[in-house]
Amino acid sequence: MSRAKAVYDWFDTRLDLENGQTFLGKAFPAEDSFLLGEVALFCFLLLILSGVFLGFFFEPSTSDVEYDGSVQKFQGEEMPEAFVSVLHITYDVPFGMFIRRLHHWAAHLFVASIGLHMLRVFFTGAYRNPREPNWVVGTGLAALSMGAAYTGYALPFDEFAATATSIGYNLTISIPLLGDFLGQVVFGGEFPSSATIPRLYFLHVLVIPAAIAVGLAVHMAILIRQKHTEAPRDGDVTAGRKPVDEEDDDIIIGLPAFPNQAAVSAVVFFVTAATLSALAGLLPVHNVAEYGPNDPASTPELIMPDWFLMWVYGFLKLLPQISFNVGPAHINGEFVGGIVLPGLVFAAVAAWPFIDRTEPTHFTADPLDRAWQTGVGVAAVAFIMIASIAGMNNILAGQVLGTTTGVVNPILTAALLVVPPVFGGITYLLLRDGEPSPSREGDVAADGGAVDSDADATEREGDG
Repeated sequence: MSRAKAVYDWFDTRLDLENGQTFLGKAFPAEDSFLLGEVALFCFLLLILSGVFLGFFFEPSTSDVEYDGSVQKFQGEEMPEAFVSVLHITYDVPFGMFIRRLHHWAAHLFVASIGLHMLRVFFTGAYRNPREPNWVVGTGLAALSMGAAYTGYALPFDEFAATATSIGYNLTISIPLLGDFLGQVVFGGEFPSSATIPRLYFLHVLVIPAAIAVGLAVHMAILIRQKHTEAPRDGDVTAGRKPVDEEDDDIIIGLPAFPNQAAVSAVVFFVTAATLSALAGLLPVHNVAEYGPNDPASTPELIMPDWFLMWVYGFLKLLPQISFNVGPAHINGEFVGGIVLPGLVFAAVAAWPFIDRTEPTHFTADPLDRAWQTGVGVAAVAFIMIASIAGMNNILAGQVLGTTTGVVNPILTAALLVVPPVFGGITYLLLRDGEPSPSREGDVAADGGAVDSDADATEREGDG
């Protein structure tokens, strides 16, 4: 068998390339946990809509202009046009502050819902054969979502955002051999340059959103081709006038895409929009007027990234300062802590389905019945949490413990190396000898859930 034929067969066994598929007949398992992916999708939609509004008023330029707006302390000052336009959006454009806050919280919920969705998929084993391709696509979407948040974080060009963005620039130029070239491409040269904000704006509003949109389309297309996973059935069921054996994985039971799942999705969209609106109306976001415009001669007292990048910052905080050459390549601590280690984390996540290899599996699993896989997951979560705490080592040391970072850093380093395997090992030992937990009751009702003879919610694997 040729290599090309082997690759084609691998994808064909997972995506059923030989057959077509009717979307409106697709069955969606009636479980709330499956809606986390829809929350992420709707957050992305709201990010696009709110971003279009903000884009009408934002000026991606670092050229100085005279401020004439509602913030009294800046009246008549010459400041970067990007910073001035954000002040204008926040304090002078009708609904500008609300839309800016909505955009902010939608970005946070977008990353959070992707993370929770991946945790649900991991612990229930929904990534297993034949669904490895979608896990890899989802990992890429998680990385892109963080990139979108980072590039948007820099755009106000206030003192805090510019200082935080400079960390990303330093990481970029630390890449051996390619660093200076990538710094020119992404940041327009030595940070901050007149090209920095236009480059990041271009990435934020076009390149990364387009990549996310393509990734979401691929993710959904694979999902439609492969069908959803189901929770184990509690005995034989009846759906659409026909009996279905509890172990029959050729039939998927759930809500039909239209009209049932469409109605559920509409509710999820409005709940998501309402939640983000409440957050935007009640909670403040980054106060650019408080920090003021970028000033290369000063640095804010407290600089740290958002929560979803805090673990990367933790690597940088804990890794000792190193510097050495490997042939023509120069290696330093910023490259290892900010590029290599996060890259290894994402690579390990993407490769996981190929490590936990199985025969084709339709039903999800109870995490309590998967001792070593759940142990690995617990260890991974502990690892990221400790690294995130390390990113806040100055707060932990100074405000919580009343000591210095020199005291807490060795403890955090030891914890990062010791605690995750200990937690994972304890989890494995607790679950290894336990009895398999019973299937959750109520996953599928005796009559096949919310399905009747007029809205058949069964779907056969591979049917066109």
